[in-house]
Amino acid sequence: MDILFLCIIVFLFLLAIFDLSVGVSNDAVNFLNSAMGTKAASFKRIILVASIGVFIGAAMSNGMMDIARHGIFRPEHFSFYDLICIFMAVMVTDIILLDIFNSLGMPTSTTVSMVFELLGATFVVALIKMAGGIDLGFNDLLNTEKALSVILGIFLSVAIAFVFGTVVQFLSRMIFSFNYKSKLKWKIGIFGGICATAIVYFLMLKGAKDLTFMTPEVKAWIKANTVMILAACLTGFTLLMQLLHMLKVNVLKVVVLMGTFALAMAFAGNDLVNFIGVPLSGLASYQDYMANGAGDAHSFLMGSLNGPSNTPIYFLIGAGAIMVVSLATSRKAQNVSKTEIGLGSQQGGDEMFGSSRMARHLVRWSLTVINWTREHTPRRMRLWFNRRFNQDEMIMEQGAAFDLVRGSVNLVLAGALIAIGTSLKLPLSTTFVTFMVAMGTSLADRAWGRESAVFRITGVISVIGGWFLTAGVAFIGAGVIVLVMHYGGHWAMIALALLTVAIIIRSNMRFRAKKQEESGDALFQTILATKKKEDVWPLLKVYIVEQHKKFFTYAKESYDVTTNAFIEDNARALSKMETSLVRQKNVLKNARRKETLCLRSVSHEIAIEKSTWFHLSNSCCMSILYNLRRINEASKEHVENNFHPLPAQYAEEFGIIRSRIEILFNDTLEMLAENAPTTVITLRRHCDDIKDEISETYHRLYTQLREGNPASMTVVYVYLNLLQESQEMVSSIRKYLRAYAKLLDSNFSSRRQNIVGMQR
Repeated sequence: MDILFLCIIVFLFLLAIFDLSVGVSNDAVNFLNSAMGTKAASFKRIILVASIGVFIGAAMSNGMMDIARHGIFRPEHFSFYDLICIFMAVMVTDIILLDIFNSLGMPTSTTVSMVFELLGATFVVALIKMAGGIDLGFNDLLNTEKALSVILGIFLSVAIAFVFGTVVQFLSRMIFSFNYKSKLKWKIGIFGGICATAIVYFLMLKGAKDLTFMTPEVKAWIKANTVMILAACLTGFTLLMQLLHMLKVNVLKVVVLMGTFALAMAFAGNDLVNFIGVPLSGLASYQDYMANGAGDAHSFLMGSLNGPSNTPIYFLIGAGAIMVVSLATSRKAQNVSKTEIGLGSQQGGDEMFGSSRMARHLVRWSLTVINWTREHTPRRMRLWFNRRFNQDEMIMEQGAAFDLVRGSVNLVLAGALIAIGTSLKLPLSTTFVTFMVAMGTSLADRAWGRESAVFRITGVISVIGGWFLTAGVAFIGAGVIVLVMHYGGHWAMIALALLTVAIIIRSNMRFRAKKQEESGDALFQTILATKKKEDVWPLLKVYIVEQHKKFFTYAKESYDVTTNAFIEDNARALSKMETSLVRQKNVLKNARRKETLCLRSVSHEIAIEKSTWFHLSNSCCMSILYNLRRINEASKEHVENNFHPLPAQYAEEFGIIRSRIEILFNDTLEMLAENAPTTVITLRRHCDDIKDEISETYHRLYTQLREGNPASMTVVYVYLNLLQESQEMVSSIRKYLRAYAKLLDSNFSSRRQNIVGMQR
């Protein structure tokens, strides 16, 4: 049995290695977003700065907070076996939970997840012990104050950070405007000095408070001389920033990189316990049990965990190295960052979230308030505000989501709020503060326009809901797992360990597949970043054709799979195709929204000329998708009810039609690949021939329906629907071909007349 416990401790450390990677992927959103969103430096340089901060914070951290040892439970009342079950349940739940959130691109709090996993697992074990007749209550077994403080921190973080982010960014934008480079002569030194001082204050109170060199004497001296230190920093940094500006150095980029380093160091120094605290507590428990437990895991109590922790330095250095490697290589870190950057982007783009009723009501109410305010504000004041918030003068780096002014405010304000909260003993969460500050600054910058506000508010609501969901799922998940382990014994532990490994492998495989699907949007971002209107249309034509090629490839494959499944009586294939077709509708709508955004960037004359054919081509694609869905719906219902399969004579007859439609799809894809609208006339004639052939086929069917066997009439009706929808689909392809030709070649009609004349 002792060997099993050793294996469990080893497995906990293996999970800790993965947890470090997953945790960095989640919490990288806290310190990478502003630097990445503003393009303050190259991606490699940003990662380098953040990595240095992470490594220093991890290596100099004490590596352990009391929460993992005795912050949630009273270890003197729990046996070694109880705690092993709790620690195993916490790590398994934490890995699965954080990996799911990262794969979805949703930032969550590692502190909340660990606290509520410990609380859930301990709660269930406490129930088991109380049911077994132990003369102790919940107050003797649990420490619920920590969990309640985290819940309080959620509400405080969300409200305070959002309000302060909105107000501070509004004032900053009034001072600098979007054309901030013309307002930097003397303001930049003061602004940079304030920002750098706030960052130093943040590092003193939050980033460095638990580092090994912060002895009680050093902390006491800093506390007694805080005002003097801040005054000296403000004076020195103001002069330094003004000097750097005179030397043509971009001070705002310096501030952003300083803030990135500070938040990264604070993250590693304070949140490392969330990833390795539980395994280290498990190791300490195992060492105490092996030395003093006498082989009785169920009776040996773990009062030794009430003592202070002493984490070896090699654990801290190893953890720091793993975090740095994960930060530099993790695609999920970039995926989580993409969520916050997308929700705060100054430009319109691919909205990651849909619409919700609550978001629509909030936007409608906000518009009412804005209109009332506008009506009661003097005209001269409105004009002044509009000049300060004129987005046409916006200065951003190529490909950036927002400018350096907002990036600086994001980092400095987040650090300042966390530092103030720490000094006031308020349990503010780093994740909550940084995210809500970013959302507040984006609102103040008018990044949430009428075209995107509903989607972005839905996104914010989804993320906030995810934080509360984290707490609930962590509590319930850890409780269920520890219950299974407590009663299932070592076999349950082994089974859950294998299940965890399988889930991790499956999750990463699905994430890689998803990233491959999303890798084709580089051209879309290039179009949005293109400043010259005359350069947009050539790029947009390529983008539209690429999207249509993807759709027609999908339509061809779907038509083939659906019709084959109907003929072969394959209900499973039809069910899978139904899910795929529903998903494809969202893909089409998303592509159309992105193309419409790009169309707004072209010149006014081209937009008017191409708009009709652009929308018509997209409508034809949507019609083709509806045809496919109606074919699949009728076929699926027929096959699932186990009705008669399609007779061989009809299957053979339809095979000829299907082959001609397949050729039409292939020829259309070839035309799109070669960008050859001159072949449109031939393809449209091909469409007419197919439609005529289908008409002859279903007219023959009408006669057979009147004279045929009533037992086979049901399948004939489905076959008739298949033919009619196929004909409608071919008609939509024919309309698309004309719209495509007009979209790419405005002289298509006259050229068509010339070709027809030559043929005559």
